[in-house]
Amino acid sequence: MDNRALKIAFLTNVIPPYHKAFLDCLAKRHEMRVLLSTPMEPNRSWKLEWDGLDVVTQKTLTLSGRWRHPRGFTEPLFLHIPIDTVAQLRRFGPDVTISVEMGARTLFAALYRKLRRRSKLIVWAEVAESTEQARGWIRNRVRHLLHKNADGFLVTGTSGVQYLRSLGVDEAKIFKISYTADVSKFAATPLARRPGCERHLLYVGQLIERKGLLPFLDVLSKWARANPDRRVEFVLAGDGPLRNQIERLEKPSNIEVSFAGAVQYEDLPRVYTDAGVFVLPSLADSWGVVVNEAMAAGLPVLGSVYAQAVSEMVKDGENGWVFRADDPDEIYDAIDRTLNTSPERLQRMRHCARTRALQFTPDHLACAVENAVNACMAMGAR
Repeated sequence: MDNRALKIAFLTNVIPPYHKAFLDCLAKRHEMRVLLSTPMEPNRSWKLEWDGLDVVTQKTLTLSGRWRHPRGFTEPLFLHIPIDTVAQLRRFGPDVTISVEMGARTLFAALYRKLRRRSKLIVWAEVAESTEQARGWIRNRVRHLLHKNADGFLVTGTSGVQYLRSLGVDEAKIFKISYTADVSKFAATPLARRPGCERHLLYVGQLIERKGLLPFLDVLSKWARANPDRRVEFVLAGDGPLRNQIERLEKPSNIEVSFAGAVQYEDLPRVYTDAGVFVLPSLADSWGVVVNEAMAAGLPVLGSVYAQAVSEMVKDGENGWVFRADDPDEIYDAIDRTLNTSPERLQRMRHCARTRALQFTPDHLACAVENAVNACMAMGAR
């Protein structure tokens, strides 16, 4: 691998806390500047964590809209148009621009690529087949244009690869990577669980329709009614517009749903330690980094294949249980298998979950990105 230091511009909406460790790793190897569209989006409660990074907040026009998905959920969207992207890139003069998502900022980055032909453009494509339905013809047209003007695409998972192929992206330009967090913080928690809480369920994230909580709770209630002698505890850590609706749901008396509220990122390891099984019933997710965190903390995952982290990291019966979140029968079967797993087998599954998660470290991701950068640089040198 060519270890020559490069000037890298990393363009993104915001810096989520789970990305900080990866960006630190990349910045240690190369001269890197992060261009942000906005310090933080209004639907996020993350603290700003930029220490040690060269960060510039751009002049950005933000538009809002709604995404209506065929699986029945709607979600507010924020479209960021960082209007000074070309000027910022010309000022920094990167050898390589890595632009997250396939929208306005990447179009501007492609224009800069045209103006400075020695530079390279790599698109960090946060896509999966589940997330790209009903996106509109304008967005699809933009993406078809982009694939002809980028040197490479970073994509998280097989489903993302399939989506890029459907756009006609050259296979040689696609580099599969995996999201991660600073998993060492979560792996520091003990694997053993207190007797009686081995099957306690936990969800971490926004309480929004896309996460599939309402249909999951409906099936969980059905299971509880069929098993009146069993008690189910389900903790929801996070906040969002569905909280009041979830609180008002009619549930059988042997289900206890409690709310931990919004939890600061540094406090999440403690939340995972108090649970037995992690739940992610998402209807559409390009990844789902909570899966990395939960598995590193030793939680088997009861998760939807429409979250790419589940389809990439969870092996049914080994470190979790998988289902299609729009199929109630599959949800019921996965819940039944989860809640009837013995404590001894759950302990083995916890070990398998952690082992799998520790394969995806910030350094591992930084190396994968660096390999893609070097491959794209080598393509132009031929």
